[in-house]
Amino acid sequence: MEIYHLQYPENNTCENKGPFSLAVGFFDGLHKGHQTVIGEAKKKADELGIKSAVMTFDPHPSHLFGDGKERIGYITQYPEKARIIEAMGIDVLFIVKFDWALASLSPEQFIEIFIKGLGVKHVTAGFDYTFGSKGAGTMKQMDALSNGDYGTTTVGKVTDSDEKISSTLIRKLLSEGNVEKTALLLGRPFRTVGTVIDGEKRGRQLGFPTANVAPDEELILPANGVYAVRFTVEDQSYNGVCNVGVKPTFHNPDIKKPSVEVHVLDFDSDLYGKEVTVDWIARIRAEKKFDSIDELVQQIGKDKETARQLLK
Repeated sequence: MEIYHLQYPENNTCENKGPFSLAVGFFDGLHKGHQTVIGEAKKKADELGIKSAVMTFDPHPSHLFGDGKERIGYITQYPEKARIIEAMGIDVLFIVKFDWALASLSPEQFIEIFIKGLGVKHVTAGFDYTFGSKGAGTMKQMDALSNGDYGTTTVGKVTDSDEKISSTLIRKLLSEGNVEKTALLLGRPFRTVGTVIDGEKRGRQLGFPTANVAPDEELILPANGVYAVRFTVEDQSYNGVCNVGVKPTFHNPDIKKPSVEVHVLDFDSDLYGKEVTVDWIARIRAEKKFDSIDELVQQIGKDKETARQLLK
């Protein structure tokens, strides 16, 4: 898959100018709704005998329009987003920088530069996709402004149990620790990518050594608690039990920044400095403060066995 980073007005062209069947949207999470949009674009590319392409934007609009406190955490971030899109068989990925210059374009300007200018022959997006200054452009307008230069497909609402599948819903589920329902809407387990860093080594002292995973700070995490996870390092996957939270037995519970610590089952090797992935499979329990270290150790043992059963 070819990847182009575009920015208006400095760099809004690419060497490969179509023709493309393009899926356009922010696509955070690449959930089943997004997959439907991208799948329709690929289907149209196959029908027309042209390349399939996806256009996404970075950073999230909330980073531009928010007050700094309302930034929305990412469900998936590049390069994980790129990996998933490539696995869907897409030929070209456009990552457009979302800044004030782009946000100020009128719908007509956006179409001239990023649709017609790139040689797009068909545009596919969700029914609620908007573009141009203040989100004034809609898919109806996208079609009306084509002048026959490209076709359009608008994908309707994709639902689960009559509820619209959306990035907002997935963030809500993760905030509740519901990684099982999240996986159903994503079509895969929710994944955290990070690097193993030095920690307090408290788990080792308790007899349960852990990998302290430092994810990108802009990525959303599930609610504090204990989870059964799949842990992957150097293309090898292992079962694990993960605590995400502030470890209230040892720390002030008012601490806001959670840590991600994975006890990898049946594994004993040095992981420091290595990039790893954590796939969240099931929530075991909420995080809690224990009255004694012995009580905590007993509970960790139970969590470990619960994780083994859940991951069979």
